[in-house]
Amino acid sequence: MRWRILALLFLARIGMGFQFQTLASVGDGLIAAFGLDYASLGLLIGLFMAPGLILALPAGYLGRLISDREMAVLGLMALAIGGLISAVADGSAGIGAGRVIAGIGFLIINLYFTKMVADWFDGREIATAMSILVMSWPFGIAMGQVGHAWLSELYGWRAPFQIASVYCLLAAVGVFIFYRAPAGLPVANSGGAARLTRLEWRLVFCAASAWGVFNAGYVTYLSFGPKVLENLGQSSIAAAGVISVGSWLMIGSGALCGQIVDRYGRRDLVLTVCMTAAVMALWLLSLPGAGLAASLLFGLVGMAPAGVIMALAGLALRPEVRALGMGVFFTIYYAIMLATPPAAGAILDATGQPQGPIWLGMILFASVVPCALAFKFIKEGYGVDFRKAGSS
Repeated sequence: MRWRILALLFLARIGMGFQFQTLASVGDGLIAAFGLDYASLGLLIGLFMAPGLILALPAGYLGRLISDREMAVLGLMALAIGGLISAVADGSAGIGAGRVIAGIGFLIINLYFTKMVADWFDGREIATAMSILVMSWPFGIAMGQVGHAWLSELYGWRAPFQIASVYCLLAAVGVFIFYRAPAGLPVANSGGAARLTRLEWRLVFCAASAWGVFNAGYVTYLSFGPKVLENLGQSSIAAAGVISVGSWLMIGSGALCGQIVDRYGRRDLVLTVCMTAAVMALWLLSLPGAGLAASLLFGLVGMAPAGVIMALAGLALRPEVRALGMGVFFTIYYAIMLATPPAAGAILDATGQPQGPIWLGMILFASVVPCALAFKFIKEGYGVDFRKAGSS
C-alpha cells in the first residue's frame, strides 16, 4: 500500500515543479513584454518561495486541525489558482501576485507531502522513498523546460501558466479521491510531547540548511545554465533541452542513491562525492562543447542525493512533532531559497556574464557537506545510533 501512496504523491507533486518552471521558461518573453531586468526576473522567480518564510510554521500548526489530505488538496489548488492569476496578468505586479499565491501551494505541498511520506515509510526505506518523492520536483521542472519553451514559442508566454494550472487541478482531484493516511499514527496535541526538543531544533536547522543550499544551487543552475549555453552560441530551445537532461537523469539516479544509502549507509561519503561532482558539472558548463557532458554529470551524480538530504528531516523528528518540525524546516529552507534568485540575477546584471550566477551555484553545492556533517556530529553527541538511519 505504501508504494501505491508514494506513486500517487509523486504524480501529484510533479505539478509543483511544472508550475515553478513556468516563469524561468518564459523569462525572455517577460523581459521583452514588460522591460524587466534580470534582477527583477530573479525576484519574480524567488517570490514563489516567499510565503514559506512567513507561513511555514503556521502551516505546520494547521496539521493539528486539518487532515494531511485536505492540506495537500488545498496546496495543489493554490498552485493552480496562482498560475491562472499569472496567466491573465498585464504586468509584473500581477505575475508576482500569482507567484505568491502559487508559492503558498508550493509551501503546503512541500511540507505535507514530505510528512505523508515520512509517516508511511517511518523506519522502512525512508531514504529511498524520499529520493523518489523529491524526484517529482525535477521531473516537473524537466517537463517545463521542454514543454513550456515549446508552448511559449507557439502560443505566447501565458500558455505555460495555463497548462501547469490544469495539471495541478487534476492532481488535487487525484489526491482527494485516492489518498489514505497510515493506520496507527501518533496524534499531535498541545501537550509537552508535541514540542520540539533542543536536539530536534538543532538537527532541523542543520537538515534545513543542507536542503536549502542544495535546492538553491539547483534553481541557480536551472535559471542561468541555459544563459551560459546561449552565450556559447546555442539557441534558447536547444539550451533548455541540454539543461533539462540533468533533471531527467536525476529521477533515476536519485532513487538509486537512496537505495544505496538505505542498504549500505555511508551517507556522508556519498554526499561528498556527489557534491564534488555537482561543482565540477557547473564548472564544465561554461566550457565550449561541454554542455551535454556537464548536464550528464550533474544529473547522474551531482543531484543524485536529493532524497538522502531530505530524509534528514524525517530522521530529526519524532512522528508526533513531524508537522510542526517540518514547519521549522521549511521556514529555514525558504529563507535560503527566497534570497538566492535575486542575488544570482544581481550578479548577472553587475558582471554581464552568465557564468557569474553559476559560480554562486558552485558555492551553494559545496556548502551541503558541512551542513550534513554538523547534523551527524550533533546527533552522535547525544548518543543516537546512526546505523539504522543509513549513516554508519
